[in-house]
Amino acid sequence: MASNIAELFGYSPDDQSPEAKKARRFSKCPFIGATCTKKLSDGTISGVCTLKPVTSGPVICCPVRLYANDYQVLKDVAVQSFGPGIDLIIGADAGRQNIKKRHKPCIAVFGKRWGKELRLPSRAKNAGGSRGAYFVDWILAHVDAAGKLIGFVAIEVQSIDTTGNYQAERRAYLKKGSFSGKSTAGLNWENVNKRILPQIIYKGHVLRREPLCQKGLFFICPTPVYNKIAERLGGNLAKIHQQPGSVTLMRYDIGPVSPEGQIRSLIFGGQATTTVDQVALAFTAPSNLPPAGVYEQAIIAEL
Repeated sequence: MASNIAELFGYSPDDQSPEAKKARRFSKCPFIGATCTKKLSDGTISGVCTLKPVTSGPVICCPVRLYANDYQVLKDVAVQSFGPGIDLIIGADAGRQNIKKRHKPCIAVFGKRWGKELRLPSRAKNAGGSRGAYFVDWILAHVDAAGKLIGFVAIEVQSIDTTGNYQAERRAYLKKGSFSGKSTAGLNWENVNKRILPQIIYKGHVLRREPLCQKGLFFICPTPVYNKIAERLGGNLAKIHQQPGSVTLMRYDIGPVSPEGQIRSLIFGGQATTTVDQVALAFTAPSNLPPAGVYEQAIIAEL
């Protein structure tokens, strides 16, 4: 399904305000205050945050777009995991000496632009595994006033990959023009099956074995991705409270169109918590398979 650019370097693509022009001129991402990290296949900085399919609402296609409002998503997870009023600080600054100087608990954040990402270990080396399998996007570690680790949670942040090509549309807007052509850009929903769900299952199982990970894994994504996951898993997952081995799916969307010079808000759309076992079972034995005989009918239709 063809899609058009809804946000370019944080602003509406036809926004001609000084703020939008500056962001496009310097390839700046206004959500993290740095150069855009999203690249096209030739290495060119993309700047595309959100696509708008012809027949549905906008879909965030850059995970950094979900870090609006000074990483609000991390704060949302921190509050429900450890309570309100605890400062989030860069992980490397949460050593015992620094904590003692602060004389109060904190949440040490490990993730890109917050020091470093932490790998999840894979199988033991003597079992044929390597030193690391996957990075976890974020670790929030609750540290007490004496610098002791009390607990932690892990967070994955996913948008949706794109297919096709939006370069002609992108070039037109960067040249301060409009775009009236036909875009071939689309959304790679198959990645939900091939990449997103397998990673949730693997990481969820690893984290369940961690005594200090009492609230499990948090998975943050745009609402359309959440809906696709729910559809793929059959929509009948048991709802539980957060606990070791749980997966909490949190969904967000961009808000209504803003006046020129302003970025659209990020809106929390809700969440649901289930177990990693439920996700794994539903993924391998889904309840929403197509009717029997569909391949037969497709072949007959082509004969």
